[in-house]
Amino acid sequence: MAKDAPSMEIPTDTTSPMAFWALPSAELLKRMRAAPEGLSGTEAARRLAEFGVNRLRPSTQTKSWLLLLAQFRSPIVVILLAASILSFFLGESLDASIILLIVVFSGLLGFWQEKGAADAVQSLLSLVQIKTMVRRDGQQMEIPVEKIVPGEIVVLHAGDLVPADGALLEGKTLFVDEATLTGETLPTEKLPGIVSPEATLGSRTNSLYMGTHVVSGTGTMLVVTTGAKTEFGKISERLKLRPSETEFERGVRRFGYMVLELTLILVIAIFAINVYFGRPVLEAFLFTLALAVGLTPQLLPAIISVNLAQGAKQMAEKKVVVKRLASIENFGSMDILCSDKTGTLTESSVRLEASPGVEAGENPKVLQFAFLNALFQTGYTNPIDQAILARDLSRPDNCRKLDEEPYDFNRRRLSVLLEWNDATVMISKGALPNILNICTQVEMTDGRRVELKDVHAEIDARFKAFCGQGYRILGVCYRPLPGVMAICREHERDMVFLGFLLFSSPLKAGIAETLKDLHQLGIQVKIITGDHHEAARSAAHLAGLKSSRVLTGSDLAAMSDTALLHQASRVNIFAEVEPNQKERIIRALQKAGHVVGFLGDGINDASALHAADVGISVESAADAAKEAADIVLLEKDLAVLGRGVREGRRTFANTLKYVYMATAANFGNMFSMAGASLFLSFLPLLPKQILLTNLLTDFPEMTIATDRVDRELLAKPRRWDIKSIRKFMLTFGLISSIFDFVTFALLMKVFHTSIAEFRTAWFMESVISASLVVLVMRTRISVFKSLPSRALLTATAVIVCIACLLPFSPLSSVLGFTHIPLRIAAALALVVLLYLCTAEFAKRLFFRHNK
Repeated sequence: MAKDAPSMEIPTDTTSPMAFWALPSAELLKRMRAAPEGLSGTEAARRLAEFGVNRLRPSTQTKSWLLLLAQFRSPIVVILLAASILSFFLGESLDASIILLIVVFSGLLGFWQEKGAADAVQSLLSLVQIKTMVRRDGQQMEIPVEKIVPGEIVVLHAGDLVPADGALLEGKTLFVDEATLTGETLPTEKLPGIVSPEATLGSRTNSLYMGTHVVSGTGTMLVVTTGAKTEFGKISERLKLRPSETEFERGVRRFGYMVLELTLILVIAIFAINVYFGRPVLEAFLFTLALAVGLTPQLLPAIISVNLAQGAKQMAEKKVVVKRLASIENFGSMDILCSDKTGTLTESSVRLEASPGVEAGENPKVLQFAFLNALFQTGYTNPIDQAILARDLSRPDNCRKLDEEPYDFNRRRLSVLLEWNDATVMISKGALPNILNICTQVEMTDGRRVELKDVHAEIDARFKAFCGQGYRILGVCYRPLPGVMAICREHERDMVFLGFLLFSSPLKAGIAETLKDLHQLGIQVKIITGDHHEAARSAAHLAGLKSSRVLTGSDLAAMSDTALLHQASRVNIFAEVEPNQKERIIRALQKAGHVVGFLGDGINDASALHAADVGISVESAADAAKEAADIVLLEKDLAVLGRGVREGRRTFANTLKYVYMATAANFGNMFSMAGASLFLSFLPLLPKQILLTNLLTDFPEMTIATDRVDRELLAKPRRWDIKSIRKFMLTFGLISSIFDFVTFALLMKVFHTSIAEFRTAWFMESVISASLVVLVMRTRISVFKSLPSRALLTATAVIVCIACLLPFSPLSSVLGFTHIPLRIAAALALVVLLYLCTAEFAKRLFFRHNK
């Protein structure tokens, strides 16, 4: 057992004489102060404190104080705070204090919203935490990947992510996908030993690296470096690697730039106009800055975070965990879902139905040999072996395992070497074609052996008949190997074929209704499976998945990319597909203009999950698949996915509500302020009044995440449309400005109000109209047919009451307000009513012509 020890670090650059790949295992264990049985729990905790968590970058969970400071990082807000402090020293202490108070309160509001959203996301991500097997205190246990430390002994199996950089101590047919580091598309075999200190990364056959994953075989590694000091960490830091920007993130960024550019242009113009007309420079400067704060979408990040986090929480309740919030938009706009047959159309569990030989009827030897193969294999845990072991045959007393050749996706078979009844025999099982490829003879039920070529046609006929009945079929064979104590792939030849293993996966209950529901959501399901085309067609037919054609892996291999581009959209079943062909199918569908989701849980699904617009995996998936996914289902069920899609579309729709309303309100206010500055001899609102208006109108918009969504927005996939947003901004921004100018005319020409009355009346009209119009614009149908959520309705009612009562409160004089006559209040109410009616009418016309 490794004892507590002083800190150490092994250099990993190629010029170092201590490069770990050039050291014998015993020497490396000594230098790392480690042992094959693993670290002690105490020593592991000490090293974790010394070296830190095993992440490429610090935790994405931002510290609270940094998140709070981020609310005030806008240059406009900083200048406004500085100008307010300056005015404080120039004698305007009351106004400066009010401005500072409103800005700070607004920042605290944004902090509270974003902090809640961040905490919610972290709690959701903990549901799909990736773990790895290590040896601690002489025992194997699973721990989170983040807690791996240098000196750790990690046990790897097919499907596992390599959690850190280190040396291979033991390995058995260990193949690792290193494409993320070396660009090599084929898996690399790893062997214990030493290589030259000058060996390049791709030539270090005894080393394992973070960011890669095990394709097949088993191994034990000694961790040397973790986190940012790994090779993958160095590349990540050099290139500042980050996930590719989704369409939603790109749209939000473009939206922010668009509004910011308009704001800056008009704000500069408004400041210049005010100075030109001889208004006090400091007051005009504060007015302009306050206007900029009110007009820029400073709460856009907070409100989008809240909406997406709220949506992620709702999706988690539907057993759909979102790993990357921005992927919700792609999830909602997905119109094609590619998935395997098993676990989607059929149950994930399989059942062994029969084990016939080449001749009709059961062959007990087939089941017995398959049982021993499944019993002694130690590689990738899979439902097939579990189904065989469920037969619960007795284990022979005189049988022991000598060696094993693990399953991999190239051979598609698994072999074990047993010492049994004083004889040595190798038993193999796997995909039938791959088993027959290594056989030369066939053992009949009565023990006779015949040449394979003499009965090959009969075997093929039985195979096709079984496939037509929907069975999944494996083959079993064996070979006596007297005197052999270890096996390799070269031993898999000249074997004796015994018979078939027939497995069934019952159709999922209600799968036909589920597929119909997905079709109504505008999602077309395509099955991509390695099963025989007859078995795939049979299962799809029983599930109600209509498809007149099936494309096989051999069809795909003979098909050009152009031909596949035309065929992929028309075909719903892809059978006998090789792992590397899945990504090709997805790329073809994307080029055809589809938003493609891929549901995968296998070792070989990582590249397809990366290629898809939205990668979907399940909690029980291989680590490589779960790490590559954007979204993880807690149950592998299309019904769960359908409910998640609805929640994703609801979240996206509510987020776009804010985007649409913020653009229209901002543009309308800018245009109104520009006009007011031209025609009025005074500032239409004081800086503190502008900030208060901005603060109050933010409250209803912060509850949009809870709002109901029209059915038509859930029925079909929808995508970000910046052109539609721009049209909406111009249309409803101008309508808002027209009614602002009507208000100006009434106040100045009809009622001849004082400056204080003008500011009070416009403040009331601005806050009330901006709050109530949210209720109109939140739905595309009649406001009376689509009721808002209780939270939105309550927040709106509260803000309207505050706006009405504030001029009559003790704070009135402090904020620069005054009482207004009843006739002005009645006129304002009429203007607001006409504005809401006009917005309702214009909304229907807009969405009718901009579907």
